Amino acid sequence: MPVTKSDLIAAVAAHTGSTAKDVATVLAGLEDVVVANVAKGEKVVLTGFVTFERTQRAARTGRNPQTGEAIKIKASKSPKVSAGASFKKVVNGQAPAPKLNRAK
Repeated sequence: MPVTKSDLIAAVAAHTGSTAKDVATVLAGLEDVVVANVAKGEKVVLTGFVTFERTQRAARTGRNPQTGEAIKIKASKSPKVSAGASFKKVVNGQAPAPKLNRAK
């Protein structure tokens, strides 16, 4: 089962001793800053954790799967998210996961 945004807020609040309201405000601010900077074409790096950047997709020819007809697909921009080295090590079992404080 995935961790929802509200689950994440509750877990971070319990782990840090902050209020859920404060964590929600910070998370919303983080989202806004990342989205605004990536939309401008800037790379956002949280070293060891994650990198957000914008990539350019070239125009290309595709096929309509129902008719087989060739169609033109316009060039576009898309977000790219990459896991950092420290995050990858934990996921691959090469480093221990952080210990979390439990909700009270």
